[in-house]
Amino acid sequence: MMKRLALAIGTVVVAGSALAQKSASDGIAEYRAMLQDGNPAELFEAKGEDLWKQKRGPKNASLEQCDLGKGPGVVKGVFVELPRHFADTNRVQDLESRLLTCMETLQGFNAAEIAKTPFGKGEQANVTALATWIAAESRGMKFNLPNSHVAEKTMYEVGKRLFFMRGGSHDFACATCHGEDGKRIRLQDLPNLTKNPGDGAGFAAWPAYRVSNGQMWSMQLRLNDCYRQQRFPYPLFGSDATIALGTYMGVNAKGAESIAPAIKR
Repeated sequence: MMKRLALAIGTVVVAGSALAQKSASDGIAEYRAMLQDGNPAELFEAKGEDLWKQKRGPKNASLEQCDLGKGPGVVKGVFVELPRHFADTNRVQDLESRLLTCMETLQGFNAAEIAKTPFGKGEQANVTALATWIAAESRGMKFNLPNSHVAEKTMYEVGKRLFFMRGGSHDFACATCHGEDGKRIRLQDLPNLTKNPGDGAGFAAWPAYRVSNGQMWSMQLRLNDCYRQQRFPYPLFGSDATIALGTYMGVNAKGAESIAPAIKR
């Protein structure tokens, strides 16, 4: 009798725990859905579109001839194919580092100085707004990063190694949080980024507006902050490490639908 009672109590506890977890996860999803209609990212989108067309910089030129991978001036569809190799720089570049190239060559800005500027300040803030608008132009499209050039293949393999590399005072890696299914932190699901995490998850959700701090975060900032939380040295803007990680996650996300710019807690 006592054994049956203990078994029944255990079953109720497990079932209740599972229900609580499901409810928390569902609650967060509902919270995001409610906020999505008024996502402040729309303000950054509008600013980014204005910046794209605006004549600025020492050369007093717009970015309308910027080649983001599909030819000068083409914006729609480029976000879901980045990072990729660019022949003119002979580098694999993500959206933000490619924007710096265009801002320097077309408008005369100093790309190195912008890269050194703290996130959210000066021209760095403008790069984030530009990236937000460009990402929005590919919303609903599926990721399909090119991975045929030797530089793209190399970046993918470097990104894979960095993803699993443990270090820092806590001996963490990207894979510590995002290397397997079913992990959570602060009631929030952590997507498994070693494979396709699905539509709108992980790589397919950034840039995103962070409700908790009222900031727009690009993928560059998201990755830099992950390194900060791992107690790694800060990679800084546009580093080969963050671009390699973006390549690894982006190739893995093939077929996933982009919801960027999204909204996060």
